[in-house]
Amino acid sequence: MSDTETQADVEAPSRLNAFFEISKRGSTWWQEVRGGLVTFVTMAYIIVLNPIILSGSKDVSGHVLQFTQVAAVTALTAGVMTILFGLIARLPFAFAAGLGINSFLAVSVVGQVTWPEAMGLVVIDGLIIVILSATGLRRLIFDAVPYSLKIAITVGIGLFIAFIGLVDAGFVTTTKLASPPIGLGVDGSVGSIPTVVFVLTLLITGILVARKIKGAILIGLVGGTILAVIAQAIWNLGAQPKDPTGWNLNIPEITNWVSLPNFGLVGQVSFDFSKLGALTAIMLVFTLVFSNFFDAMGTMTGLSKEAGLAKDDGTFPRLRSALIVEGVGAVAGGLTSSSSNTVFIESGAGIGEGAKTGFANVVTGGLFLLAMFFTPIAQIVPSEVAAAALVIVGALMMSQIRSIDLTDFSVLLPVFMTVVIMPLTYSIANGIGAGFITWVVVQAFSGKVRSISPLLWIVAAGFAIYFARGPIEALYTH
Repeated sequence: MSDTETQADVEAPSRLNAFFEISKRGSTWWQEVRGGLVTFVTMAYIIVLNPIILSGSKDVSGHVLQFTQVAAVTALTAGVMTILFGLIARLPFAFAAGLGINSFLAVSVVGQVTWPEAMGLVVIDGLIIVILSATGLRRLIFDAVPYSLKIAITVGIGLFIAFIGLVDAGFVTTTKLASPPIGLGVDGSVGSIPTVVFVLTLLITGILVARKIKGAILIGLVGGTILAVIAQAIWNLGAQPKDPTGWNLNIPEITNWVSLPNFGLVGQVSFDFSKLGALTAIMLVFTLVFSNFFDAMGTMTGLSKEAGLAKDDGTFPRLRSALIVEGVGAVAGGLTSSSSNTVFIESGAGIGEGAKTGFANVVTGGLFLLAMFFTPIAQIVPSEVAAAALVIVGALMMSQIRSIDLTDFSVLLPVFMTVVIMPLTYSIANGIGAGFITWVVVQAFSGKVRSISPLLWIVAAGFAIYFARGPIEALYTH
């Protein structure tokens, strides 16, 4: 081998290192690969869950989206957007179809419009987000948020992640009663093999993290999956809801290895909203924008803090690029009929494994693109195992609350509202809105009105309208 060839071999990875700032951020290639892999494993459930949500609702014309087509575009859009974000923003925040918005589309929107028209609303939502980000208005709002609320958002997201994990694992379930609304497992006990697998995976991973073992979360996920496969081989469990004590989403077994993706939904978008009327269309877009805007902002704030990339004011590297690309995710999700794609809080699992750069996103995105062809393999990790990683990450994120001075009640109450409302309402945006409104009102009437940014007043007023959008829309439609 010539000296020139040897020098080229050295310079190539060196240039990549400089591009992603791997060494500069205190990371390594292996940490990034490991983190990207863990993020994918904890997010792979979206390939199954998003089709379940979107294909389960008929639109106003009676049309239903095909499960396999939604699965294909879900993996495609997640893969492309995750890689794009990694290359442009160079942060380890993976993308996929946002669970809040896909549920909103399936439950509240398609009863009034067709699926192509619903996706048209998502595209408009994304374009508005891109404009707000490109003009700097989204950054100004971000900067106007007090430091204590930014930390509260991180802690709230941590509890939200943990709550999602507990629910996905069947450890916390609905009682279907007015009081108490939720309970432990089945009739107050851990009543299924999958939930036991979750508990074992959580304890194993927790021990590994406590002992500071490198790759603890990944080792826990692999170990938990092996336990799940063994349990399935012994008890031959089914999937919920057909089998109440079965696996939550996917059964940990491989029936087929390869499946060819069907991209028939790409481009199925319509902007004809004549059936809706102007006011209803505006309110639907308003809801989508508010959910996207603050869900993503809160998620990125929490993840950047957890990755050690946040500055003292809560901002992080390439913030403007990150906000613009996040808006593009909504546009891409609408154009592919996979629903708005946004930053996923499950990225915290990869960050917990050491991911600090966009190279982890390249790994995660590449695995999503591969998953289009190997969907059965991607589904082998049951949500009960992935849920254990979410609880671990939630616990790690909650530790950030130590940075807040809680001796001042005018700070404590907004922080408390932010942290509590997120998991209890299953919405990051709701938690942020409750925190903003409480902060503005309590601070203003505590003699600290001058410390409140004018933008924060505007955003708090916007959230007040957002929370009252149902009565407002009903008032104007009657």
